[in-house]
Amino acid sequence: MKVEEIRLLIASGTIEKFYNDRKWRNLSKKIKKRDNNECQMCKRRGKYSKAQNVHHIKELKDCPVLAYDEDNLESLCISCHNEEHPEKLEKFKKLEPKFMNEERW
Repeated sequence: MKVEEIRLLIASGTIEKFYNDRKWRNLSKKIKKRDNNECQMCKRRGKYSKAQNVHHIKELKDCPVLAYDEDNLESLCISCHNEEHPEKLEKFKKLEPKFMNEERW
């Protein structure tokens, strides 16, 4: 997938197509293997976790040119990846229930 195609996917909000592309899936497997299937952030903290995601250090939406650059990719566990992208968790937060009077008129 070319940079212009990635930019179009970002603009249209369909970036999932990039992550489902064979080229990306093969590269992410290669990066996990390079990192010994270890979360690199946990490793920096002196811990161990199995890596499940490959993370763009410079975000894809900001630097689509670096989409396939191996130096811009690292393996992360789900917990660390969520820590890197807290904005993605906002849609899963439970809304506070509205106050209801006990009498419920």
